[in-house]
Amino acid sequence: MKTRIILIILISAFVSQSCEDYLKEELVSDVAADQYFATPGGMDDAVRGTYRTLKEFFGQERGFTMTVFGTDVHTHGADGGHKTFDRYDGDLNSNESYIKEAWRDFYAGINQANAVIGRINDVEGMSEDLKKLRKAEAHFLRAYYYFILVRTYGEVHLTLEETLGVEVTANKTAQKEIYEQAIIPDLQIAIADLAGPSEVEQGRANKAAAEFLMAKVYMTMAYQPWGGGTTDAKVAEDMMSNVINDYDFQLATDFYELFGNNEEGVPVNIASAEDNAEIIFVVENDKAQVDEGLDNRGHRGHLYFLMEYDKLPSMQRDTENGRPWKRFRPTDFHLSLWDRTIDARYDQTYKHFWLANNEGAIPIWTQEEADAGYCDPSLVGVRKHELGEKALHIPGPGQDQLWDEDAKKSATFKVITREPAYDGDPWFYTEKMYPTLNKFIDNTRPNRQHTQGQRDFYLMRLGDAYLIRAEARLMQGNTGGAADDINVIRRRAAWDGMEAAMEITSADVTLDFILDERARELDGEGHRWWDLARTGKLVERVRLYNLRGAPNIQEFHNVRPIPLTQIDATQGGYPQNPGYTK
Repeated sequence: MKTRIILIILISAFVSQSCEDYLKEELVSDVAADQYFATPGGMDDAVRGTYRTLKEFFGQERGFTMTVFGTDVHTHGADGGHKTFDRYDGDLNSNESYIKEAWRDFYAGINQANAVIGRINDVEGMSEDLKKLRKAEAHFLRAYYYFILVRTYGEVHLTLEETLGVEVTANKTAQKEIYEQAIIPDLQIAIADLAGPSEVEQGRANKAAAEFLMAKVYMTMAYQPWGGGTTDAKVAEDMMSNVINDYDFQLATDFYELFGNNEEGVPVNIASAEDNAEIIFVVENDKAQVDEGLDNRGHRGHLYFLMEYDKLPSMQRDTENGRPWKRFRPTDFHLSLWDRTIDARYDQTYKHFWLANNEGAIPIWTQEEADAGYCDPSLVGVRKHELGEKALHIPGPGQDQLWDEDAKKSATFKVITREPAYDGDPWFYTEKMYPTLNKFIDNTRPNRQHTQGQRDFYLMRLGDAYLIRAEARLMQGNTGGAADDINVIRRRAAWDGMEAAMEITSADVTLDFILDERARELDGEGHRWWDLARTGKLVERVRLYNLRGAPNIQEFHNVRPIPLTQIDATQGGYPQNPGYTK
């Protein structure tokens, strides 16, 4: 939905707190919401504005931090703040800024949706069919935002009416009631009234997206002590079967096509969701808007998973290799998950080499290296490589053994392995040097410092649908059906000719296997923390595989703390989640 960015004025305490990032954008009219929303154009803008909440979280550092950090597959790099989400220490409390901002923004989105739902029937000059469609979009988005809140914070405030003015009272509603009173009814309306994916603009809610979300909702409830277990899992299976079978979605032929990378993990183009039949629902970004600064919420994922290549020999920062903010690095466990002899996904989404782009910093062969036999004596004083030739190399999991001391010292480029290959070897994984996830790299940015990217953020895609249906089938005891779904994904991920080797049997299917497969398939895409919390595996897996979080994580960390801003703003206080202090 490539739309002009607008500022919708709502008479709302929530929204008034969340509009600070919109103020440089186009201000629509000076009239009150009562007048503007009563027009067809104003109501259409109100619906468009409801989508904006997605851009505040997904594709931003806040969203990645709250879904990538503190899991079994990613830990922190050298830079940035908010490492408390990885460490689970005392700073993960109600005053943490991301905790407060996410709460604020999703409630702003909910209030915007409430306004649309409550006002749209009174709009004159808008057809009833269009009202029904736009209202269904608001129901979908309200369900989505409540689903995020309840998975993140547990019991939260529930309101289905527009907030006008300042409220000083709030409820803390049980999760079960929020699902039953808000999320599921909203999605039932959305499924009934939304158009099919081929009938709507890219980026707008569609019926398949609502069915996809309903499946995830039921698969989340299935694990809860108050949930329906296998009954919920059956609903999830049916919903995902609709998504898989009833539309024209197709898996990308090769995994690398999803993100526009080649088999060396190097971006060759920016994959477009509009041209990708696997994509069900996205946060859409427009290149012109993010390049020109009209939209300051472009996809910023290209910043956060990169190692510090630009301070290493032969290299300087450029748009091709990205601006490395060194936030998230893979755990050793994560790197162990791929069998690269048969599975192409690591090779197609992690960067393996960097080409020299800084002529003045290219190292030369030394006499000492010649004396040790690492180069011919005639090369002393000669540059080890030229511009455009390989300068840095990360072999990655399963290939470090090829690089012993002799191999490393004889190479014309620097080789970074997981462990030092010899005493004094400086070229090994650290918080600054580590395998670089290249899924989100954006080499189309107007300059090397530009932080906003044009990529669409994939919220829902067909690969995830197969894996959720596999999980639902496993819970019902249908391991054969689960294996069939997993094999669809694994065959697509195989190197040519290795499809049979990638297949599993029903005996291989466990929840842990599915979680491992989700880590391989959905690496960095904003699912992991919720996946682990949803399945009850967060504490177990962090203790096993995340050295930073292992000493501190406790069961109460399956939800985040209630923000201090909410506690202080509520008359009489707002109850904090167990385990967290005020």
